[in-house]
Amino acid sequence: MPTRVQSWAYVDPTATPRIVTETVPGPKSQALNARGMRYMVGYSSQVTLCPVVFEKGHGVTLTDVDGNTYIDFSSGICVTTLGHCHPKVSEAIASHAKNLMNCHDFNTPVKVALLEKLAETQPWDLTGVQFYDSGTTAVEAALRVCRAATGKAEFISCYMDFHGKTGHAVSCGRMNPTYGVGRSQGFYMVPRPDPYRPLFTKADGSIDTDAYIQFFSDFIEHATTGNVAAFVLEPVQGWSGSIFPPADFFPKLRQFCDKSGILLVADEVLTGMGRTGKYFCMEHWNTRPDIVTVGKGFGNGFPVTAMLVSEKYKESIDKISASTSYGGNPMACAAALASIEVIEEEGVLEHAQDLGAYFNERMVAMKTSHPLIGDVRGMGCLLGIELVKDRATKEPFAEAGKLVYQRAFQKGVAWVPAGHMLRMSPPIVMDLEIAAKGMDIIEESIAEVEGELGY
Repeated sequence: MPTRVQSWAYVDPTATPRIVTETVPGPKSQALNARGMRYMVGYSSQVTLCPVVFEKGHGVTLTDVDGNTYIDFSSGICVTTLGHCHPKVSEAIASHAKNLMNCHDFNTPVKVALLEKLAETQPWDLTGVQFYDSGTTAVEAALRVCRAATGKAEFISCYMDFHGKTGHAVSCGRMNPTYGVGRSQGFYMVPRPDPYRPLFTKADGSIDTDAYIQFFSDFIEHATTGNVAAFVLEPVQGWSGSIFPPADFFPKLRQFCDKSGILLVADEVLTGMGRTGKYFCMEHWNTRPDIVTVGKGFGNGFPVTAMLVSEKYKESIDKISASTSYGGNPMACAAALASIEVIEEEGVLEHAQDLGAYFNERMVAMKTSHPLIGDVRGMGCLLGIELVKDRATKEPFAEAGKLVYQRAFQKGVAWVPAGHMLRMSPPIVMDLEIAAKGMDIIEESIAEVEGELGY
């Protein structure tokens, strides 16, 4: 079982969480939200379902303006992987904010140090790097590099993946009528293996990964011009509810891409930099991508992302006008470098794996006790519990998901709703006692909602 790895972030499990108001949100949160919502539009469901106003974060906890303290099971949204306001990261940002904030894409000592550190942290040869300030921008750059490197124009992504909120990144994900009349030309989607809801199965009912690969081949032959530059995938589908592929999927996809002359792009904005217990999630399957995008936990809260391109294709970066106004600024590089150094110095990758073992054991036990739970899955500190109306039909139960989310939040667990999915991404520095306390609250909330719904 995991041991305490972060004395600076320690909180007393007997006093955390701490809810001091009669209602959540409390009166100060309600008043401030009323003021803010007069102007800002487009809040996430995370906010609209439980509109507290946070004032402070420390390690694995968040505190709102009413003085309520919550266990953070969201890390922002998979962002503060090392906990809120890690001293080393905060100090690194502050130091560079007082010295040099921006010099476009000129090299700086901290940028060079970060580039060298990125080369050290990976088992591959992704030596072509550009820095950005959002995951979407990094994905867009990766798509342009693929076109420049291959001379091809088409892309394939997968049902329910999420890759960003601008033009071509949107076309790699699920569409919405507000995005236009349809996907951008040359962008296609195919199903990917979902062990809980498989599209292709063998005679014994197990998932048939080979059938998916064969479908990809047939789809390319019949539905595209054969001009496919790259497959673009999340290693684990986050927005869809932490959906993990079968262990043989990515090795087989890598072989298929090599045989077909197609690049493999791993969008690790959500999964990278320790979230699953590895620097890069693709390491779990010993599969080398041609291009990787990283973000979110890369700077532990500071907006910094990166595109990493293999040695073979990195010269193509020169062809895409790759620089940005904010990418690679000294503060961003300092945040990312400090975050990697924390991972190295404090042994948190191993701790994340230990936590993952605890979470999975706990979720499996919860599934046996709660009929609302259809499936559970997790790797490191990226977790999901799927709520269904009936285990036989696997019909999603979005209303139950909303109720459980609100109930647990009101009891002191800050996390992320996703319809019928309970998404959990606690900081990887969390102590076992606090992790267990958070899971206790979540299980208690599921039981209460089951009673309310007549299960």
